[in-house]
Amino acid sequence: MSSVPYLLEARNVAKMFRGVQALSNFSLKLPPLAIHGIIGPNGAGKTTLFNCLTGFLRPTTGSITFRGQDITGEPAYRVARMGMVRTFQNIRLFNRSSVRENVKVALQQSFEPGGSRLWQTVLSSPTFRQRERGMDDATDDLLARVGLYERREQVAGSLPYGDQRKLEIARAVALKPRLLLLDEPTAGMNPTESTELLGLLRRLRDELRITIIVIAHDIPLVMNLCERIQVLNFGQLIAEGEPALIRNNPGVIAAYLGATDVR
Repeated sequence: MSSVPYLLEARNVAKMFRGVQALSNFSLKLPPLAIHGIIGPNGAGKTTLFNCLTGFLRPTTGSITFRGQDITGEPAYRVARMGMVRTFQNIRLFNRSSVRENVKVALQQSFEPGGSRLWQTVLSSPTFRQRERGMDDATDDLLARVGLYERREQVAGSLPYGDQRKLEIARAVALKPRLLLLDEPTAGMNPTESTELLGLLRRLRDELRITIIVIAHDIPLVMNLCERIQVLNFGQLIAEGEPALIRNNPGVIAAYLGATDVR
């Protein structure tokens, strides 16, 4: 059990752009190994929130603590090195490289033991070869976990859209995150692919002990995957609770989900 009661704690986080309040007084206490959902219509402030949490934007006000350390305003690369990793709504892969190479590039940043020296690489020393074998094994293990092992030599850009999403998640997991933030992970997926992703995310949490936050317009995914959900609109937190509470909130249904049934 972690000695830190909350893996991530955001307190009254706000972000303003040239007088426009994109995010206002957002707070969250996220325990380890939770799967947390954040939903809301376009322009609700969801991606702005992710950018603030992960260091791509500095909050105008408020504070963010991760693993017991204040990371407010820290740059994205430092936040990532601490173990908070994100994906983006638009897929970002090395399209001309193989599936395996995409994951192996990410593993270079986190693999133990430490990096080889130049002379070890040039001479293909035993240390270099051992590290390469270790990375190859770790890459194959990750690809097997996400269901892409059989496609490992395929060019990433030729993958079906759903598999490209899985590959993006595999690259993020290769960085060994403690907290994984997924921005619209099922965007462009068909219902079958979305269902497969739901199972994958649960396995990653359970097997690799990764805490997850999901932004999604895929309401069934969020309702079936997440233990707690927050709803944003115009940068304001307007509802929070377990899926059943959110599902049956008339204000959320009418104003933000545009439907009478979100199951």
